Amino acid sequence: MKPLFFKPTFQERIWGGTALRETFGYDIPSEKTGECWAISAHPNGPSVVENGPYAGKTLDELWKEHRELFGHAEGDVFPLLTKILDANEDLSVQVHPDDSYAKVHENGELGKTECWYIIDCKEDAEMIYGHNAKTKEELVRMMENGQWGDLLRRVKIKPGDFFYVPSGTIHALCQGTLVLETQQSSDTTYRVYDYDRTDANGNKRELHLEKAIDVTTVPHVDGVSHPSVEEKEHVTITTFVQAEFFSVYKWQVEGTSTFSMDRPFMLCSVINGGGALVHDGEEYDLEKGTHFLLPANIDEFTINGKCELIVSHI
Repeated sequence: MKPLFFKPTFQERIWGGTALRETFGYDIPSEKTGECWAISAHPNGPSVVENGPYAGKTLDELWKEHRELFGHAEGDVFPLLTKILDANEDLSVQVHPDDSYAKVHENGELGKTECWYIIDCKEDAEMIYGHNAKTKEELVRMMENGQWGDLLRRVKIKPGDFFYVPSGTIHALCQGTLVLETQQSSDTTYRVYDYDRTDANGNKRELHLEKAIDVTTVPHVDGVSHPSVEEKEHVTITTFVQAEFFSVYKWQVEGTSTFSMDRPFMLCSVINGGGALVHDGEEYDLEKGTHFLLPANIDEFTINGKCELIVSHI
């Protein structure tokens, strides 16, 4: 088995910009590009393999036809999705359902627990993370009265921060933020508040208040994340979270470091620097903005260079 490198797909958003081109050199479709779907098997933006015997295949095709690549992991759909988000403007305030609610209300779609690694952000940047309502009744009343300043909980952020965002958490990225997101493979979002913005035709985007109220955790509870750091030969491994749906790490490589695969598969994104991945006598270039999947039975591999990667697995 060989590492699988992917061609990302891009999504235009009302809040998007050009940071994906400026930071990673991507060929983005417009000046309003908000999302790079880097490793995705979701039908709204599947990733295409660029190398090896499966070149031209999409990740969802491989999940259906070659489950041996994934250690015969179970599930009808590939479970994870890696994105990079360019919040050139504020995102809408939103909340996501859990698996059980989405299964009933969203035609069997997965729920959406996610997490964010802050790649870059403007000075004094912030995000919306949680709310201040103590009861559902108070949540509804504050929403109906438009008390967004009192309701929404704002948190200061800086590059290198990590946030775990379980389903049921009201949240929003704010202007001037570049984020790598690891999430369940879902595209279900309930929009709570959109700053009364309008599109090019003067229309406001749809809100989903009834469903949002159904799924919001009240009172708010921060997602539990206790990062830990381990130093190995020429690599610093930060464990951000080990949770129900995914575990997420940062690898900071300086030199030559050897790794062992002990998972069915791993998703890897180079967010800074560069180098090479060496496996079974073959060398693969790693550049900033490269995304790849290590399939089952890779066993041992080496990374040479000076680079930072965000790595995840189920």
